[in-house]
Amino acid sequence: MRIRILLKSILSGIAYLIGVASVNQALGVELIEDNEQLKGKALVEQYCTSCHRINMITRSSGYSVKDWKLLTRTMIDLSNQPKIEQKIFNYLATHYSPNTLRTPTLLGGDTKISFTQWQTPTLGQRSRDPIEADDGTIWWAGQRANLIGQINPKTGEMKEYFLPDNAMPHSVTTDQAGNIWYTGNKNGSVGKLDINSKKITEYKMPDENARDPHTAIFDDKGILWFTLQHSNMIGRLNPESGDIKLVTMNAPRSKPYGIKIDKNGTPWVACNGRNCLVKVNPKTMKLTDVMLPNEATRVRRLDIASDGMIWYVNSSQGKLGRYNPYTEEIKEWPSPSGSKSHPYAIAVIDKMVWYNESGMRPDALVKFDPTTETFQSWAIPSGKVYAGIIRHMRATRDGDLLIHQSSTNKIIRVNIE
Repeated sequence: MRIRILLKSILSGIAYLIGVASVNQALGVELIEDNEQLKGKALVEQYCTSCHRINMITRSSGYSVKDWKLLTRTMIDLSNQPKIEQKIFNYLATHYSPNTLRTPTLLGGDTKISFTQWQTPTLGQRSRDPIEADDGTIWWAGQRANLIGQINPKTGEMKEYFLPDNAMPHSVTTDQAGNIWYTGNKNGSVGKLDINSKKITEYKMPDENARDPHTAIFDDKGILWFTLQHSNMIGRLNPESGDIKLVTMNAPRSKPYGIKIDKNGTPWVACNGRNCLVKVNPKTMKLTDVMLPNEATRVRRLDIASDGMIWYVNSSQGKLGRYNPYTEEIKEWPSPSGSKSHPYAIAVIDKMVWYNESGMRPDALVKFDPTTETFQSWAIPSGKVYAGIIRHMRATRDGDLLIHQSSTNKIIRVNIE
C-alpha cells in the first residue's frame, strides 16, 4: 500500500511537468478500480454491518460472486436496487474469496443423516433455538426481528408473531399446556404466547439489574427456570402466581448460559465466564459450583444423558467434556477440529452426544459415541452455501435433531437414519 501511495505521489509530481492528461492516462484504470472498490466497501458497511459485526464477513470461509449472492439474499432484499446489490457482491467476492483458514476436520463413520431446511419469512431476523411442541410444530426465536415463529413441518406453512417492543427474544421453550415461552433478552422480561388465543403475557423482572433473560426451560412441576448471562443471575418463575425469584451467581462474571434439568428436577447451569458448572437447589435456589480443571475453560451449553451424566462443551478450549455427578469425575476429549473449533450447542440423543464446532466454516455438526470414544462429523448447509452458526440444539420426539443457521435465517431438522 505504501509503495502504491509513493508511486501516485511521484506520478502526481510528473503531472506538473508533462500534463495532467498523461498522468490520468497512466493511473486511469487503477483510479477507476479503486473508486469502485471504495464504493463497494461503503455499501457493505451501510447494508451489512448495520445488522452484524464486520468479523462475520472477515472470518467467513469466503465465497464466489454467485455464492455471496445466495448468502446475502437470505439476509437482506436488495432486488429493487440491482446495481447496488451487484457492487456489494463484487466487493465481497474480490476481498473475501473462498479460503481454507477455518476449514473443519470432518470425520467419516457409519451414521447417515440428511438435512431438512426451512427459510424463515422475515429476512435478517437471526432465527435461532428451534424446539418441537407436543403437536409436532416447530417454534423458533427471531431475535433481531423481535418475533417468534412457527413451522408446520408437514405442510411447510410458517407463521410469525411479533412481540412487545424491544423484547428481542433469545430463546423459546414450551410448557405442559403447549404454550410458547420466550426470554426477552433486551427488555428484561419473560413472555408467554397463549397457544389458543395467541395473546402474549409479559412477566417483567423484579430487579432492574436483571436485564437479559437468556435461556429457559420448564421442570416437571411446571416451574420455569432461566439464566441471565450478563446480569450474572439465575431465575425461577411460577406461572400460576407470576412470582419471580432471582439469585446471583457465587462469583462475579460467571455469565450463566445454558440450563438443563436432571431427572431429579435439579437445574444445572453452564458458565460462560468462569470454569464452572452450577448445580441449583430447586427449593432454596442455593448454588453449588463444580469447578472444571482448566481455569481458561468457558462452557456455552450442557445436556444431561439418561444415565445422569452431564455433558458439556468446553467452548474456549475446543473440547467435549463429561461430569459424573455421582463420582465427581471429569473427563474431556479434544474436538476433531482442534482448540479453535469452539463447540457451542449440545444435545444427547439415544446415548449419543451431538454438538457443533461453531469456530469452523462451514459450521460442523459432530457426533460422539461415548462407548467407543469416536467422532463423526458433517458440514452443515445453509441453503446452497455453507455459513453458520448453531447456538442451540434440541432433540425431537422421535429422536431427530433440531438446529439452525442464524446467519442465513434457516431452521433445520437433522434426520438421523
